[in-house]
Amino acid sequence: MRAVLQRVNYGQVVVEGQITAKIDKGLVILLGIGPTDDAEKAAALAKKISMLRIFEDEQEKMNLSLLDIHGQAIVVSQFTLYADTRKGNRPSFTDAARPELASPLVDRFVAELVKLGIPTQTGVFGAHMKVSLENDGPVTICMEM
Repeated sequence: MRAVLQRVNYGQVVVEGQITAKIDKGLVILLGIGPTDDAEKAAALAKKISMLRIFEDEQEKMNLSLLDIHGQAIVVSQFTLYADTRKGNRPSFTDAARPELASPLVDRFVAELVKLGIPTQTGVFGAHMKVSLENDGPVTICMEM
């Protein structure tokens, strides 16, 4: 399971001209699922992200978590995080999980964030999405479980 976290002042996802997710301060999380990922990894990654101290305190030090700031999250399924670019100029995505495995695990990851107390919205699995955001910092962190 791979995630790219972007600390944002705001974020939004649009699918077919309709806003499917919109948040203020928090994280936009691009989430890729691999073929060996499972519910346990989804829960562990959600917990780690919820407690990751990447938001600034009063002294402008990264000491606060998403939970501490009562932030929100947008989760966007992103199979391209498993792109293999070692050969040629066209990426291969064979290392990404098939949709029948990936979709329920994205849902599980979202459910785990919600269970931890993080208001979470999503894009639409498998859809062409337009993601806009204002990266705060910028702070962008890559994670893998």
